[in-house]
Amino acid sequence: MTVSTPSTGSTGGSAEMDRTDLVTLTIDGVQVSVAKDTLVIRAAEQVGVQIPRFCDHPLLAPVGACRQCLVDIPDAGNGRGFPKPQASCTLPVAEGMVVNTQATSEVADKAQQGIMEFLLINHPLDCPVCDKGGECPLQNQAMSNGRGESRFSAGGGLKRTYPKPINISAQVLLDRERCVLCARCTRFSEQIAGDPFIALIERGALQQVGIYEREPFDSYFSGNTIQICPVGALTSADYRFRSRPFDLVSTPGVAEHDSCGAAIRIDHRRGRVMRRLAGNDPEVNEEWISDKDRFAFHYATEPDRLGYPQIREDGELRPASWPEAFAVAARGLQAAGATGVLTGGRVTAEDAYAYSKFARVSLGTNDVDFRSRPLSAEEAAFLAAEVVLRSEVTYADLESAGTVVLAGLEPEDEAATIFLRLRKATMHGTTRVVAIAPYATRGLTKMSGHLLRTAPGDEAAALEALVEHAEHGVDSTAVILVGERLATAPGALSAAVTLARRTGARLAWVPRRAGDRGAVETGCLPNLLPGGRPVADPAARVDAAAEWGVDHLPDAVGRDADQIVAALVSGELGGLVVGGVDPDDTSDPAATRAAIAAASFVVALELRETDVTRAADVVFPVAPVADKAGTFVTWEGRPRPFDAVFSSPSSLPDLRILAGIAEELAALGHGSPLGFRTVVEARAEMEQIGPWDGERASLDGLETAPHTPSTTGHALAAWKLLVDNGTMQDGDKAYRATGRFPVARVSAATYDAHGATLTLTGDRGSVTLPAEVADLADDVVWVPANSGGRGVLADLASPGSRITVTGGNA
Repeated sequence: MTVSTPSTGSTGGSAEMDRTDLVTLTIDGVQVSVAKDTLVIRAAEQVGVQIPRFCDHPLLAPVGACRQCLVDIPDAGNGRGFPKPQASCTLPVAEGMVVNTQATSEVADKAQQGIMEFLLINHPLDCPVCDKGGECPLQNQAMSNGRGESRFSAGGGLKRTYPKPINISAQVLLDRERCVLCARCTRFSEQIAGDPFIALIERGALQQVGIYEREPFDSYFSGNTIQICPVGALTSADYRFRSRPFDLVSTPGVAEHDSCGAAIRIDHRRGRVMRRLAGNDPEVNEEWISDKDRFAFHYATEPDRLGYPQIREDGELRPASWPEAFAVAARGLQAAGATGVLTGGRVTAEDAYAYSKFARVSLGTNDVDFRSRPLSAEEAAFLAAEVVLRSEVTYADLESAGTVVLAGLEPEDEAATIFLRLRKATMHGTTRVVAIAPYATRGLTKMSGHLLRTAPGDEAAALEALVEHAEHGVDSTAVILVGERLATAPGALSAAVTLARRTGARLAWVPRRAGDRGAVETGCLPNLLPGGRPVADPAARVDAAAEWGVDHLPDAVGRDADQIVAALVSGELGGLVVGGVDPDDTSDPAATRAAIAAASFVVALELRETDVTRAADVVFPVAPVADKAGTFVTWEGRPRPFDAVFSSPSSLPDLRILAGIAEELAALGHGSPLGFRTVVEARAEMEQIGPWDGERASLDGLETAPHTPSTTGHALAAWKLLVDNGTMQDGDKAYRATGRFPVARVSAATYDAHGATLTLTGDRGSVTLPAEVADLADDVVWVPANSGGRGVLADLASPGSRITVTGGNA
């Protein structure tokens, strides 16, 4: 029997592969042709032979640490043999090689049994209480490739023990006596995450995993080491002793914390999520996820989760039935008159579509916006012209690009999966990262990136300069990634488009939240209808109206989120429908709170009690992602559908709530019903309406106010850290404790002038933080946007503002 197959990891696999790239060998009597440089252990997998292993992992560099994968390679008369068994995980194939695995060779089988015996000499017999029990490679391979009887004698000496467990971070616990020294954890930390805070220390029988004396395992990706540990040496504080693997039901899902769309596995028992693991998706997150995607899921079971609709009566909220709440919401919105819609960025694409349609056909307005954050008119035009319906860049493109330009984006904090793919590309030497940022971040350093130091507001000039500087490598092989923060820099988004057009580079927008790209595609913008239909285009409005079965749609471009807030305060708008918006995230938190207070009628769709629900007139409990099906659209434009894990009668998807309100409004003679009640029906309608095939919106002719930097005070630079005050990270104290302590980063001159503690004063208040020196300009201060207190946006000033810096004791 002969098998011919391309190398592992090939994306093509053509039958016409150049024979000069193939190596033919024999494994257990089966002749196989594989790509040169393929490891023997991979070649064996391609003929259906599973060689036992612990240290081997397809995404980590081979190390040959555990020796469990020994095979017999006899001399076949061609000089390709070895006198002793060899580690198949480090040995490349060679032409004419003969490999005998444990399936056919007594030599290989005896060698593997011997290695297993050595591993078990000091391994504790605590499988009944070990978190890995039931899904443990050591258990499985001890049965399949170990001795039938143990020769270990308790009388001959005690097993090696250590004090346990050791907290190598607030979340990750280490039981050293279980470790088989496979070095998976240390290799992942160094090779994949770039966080070499753990290492193998000591030698011989005393060798063990250790941490630096003065630093914990400070990594945004530490949970991956737990998942790839082949024994129970590494466990999480959150899951430790909580459940057994065979008691769990697993459901595939999509992470809801950013726009990366990482595949996850949700393990649950009796209606409760017990843990989340990384899914295997080579096109997106490979086998890695951030700790936020892994551990931040308890928010859905916090005590303040809303469990029933509420309506305000005599100034107080009281419980109500769903029909009553729908009716009261409809009557209140009808009485309020003109109404704005703020959706937030956490909704699924189906829910976003419902908000978009609800605004147009039920409320008769284009005053709808998902951007509950700092924004600009330039950004709305950019999204309509350059983002919606576009899919020019993929994760694979990041690895093949000659240069990746990061503008207004810090991937390690804002798009963790992108960071891992970029680090992989830079480690392989295929990609160069150039960051337009105020200072060289830790993430940029780990990508060996190049910094174009830029003060807040000067990003447009920095992008324009890239056109003239060929040394930065921005050409047709380059990719430009712009973050949502670039919206606050006048002219920066337009400059990024100009750079892409002049150099042939591809351009992609990377929002921070999971629902943002889907909201763009479904028209949760004042200038866009679903499918990229421009509101200003009469043909696009007619097309959407025909698809929705209504006579006409509002023709005026609507108000954006900031304008909706201003119109509520001034009385131009009376009603507000708001879902998933935190006032502290908005451009002006105080103004947003004032707008909610000024509105004559507020309908809130929320998961948990918030400042918005406490002020609303009707409150609807919405389902978290675990309780509903839906789709997130990644920054690439890739749809990521997922199914519901649970079914909870205490909450409903946003779209079902909006459908109920719309039906009541229609019964009052106000607008039309949505025409769907379920996710399946909404998806079908979204497919039916489809993308707009007419003329797209254009950025050409858009005028942006020039940036005129102030000469007084310090410019404030800020973005959110991956672990911060966000309410979707509530419920796991161990995970929250891994967050980095908030500091104010300043130049050496500012530090020398004001000391180790700084008081920063802006137009919203003051904050006092410890100072840390970074390579910033002397008139720039960086702070984390949502760490400590209520966050910088609420307590200090908007990013890009000028602030005053004084000594902490001043």
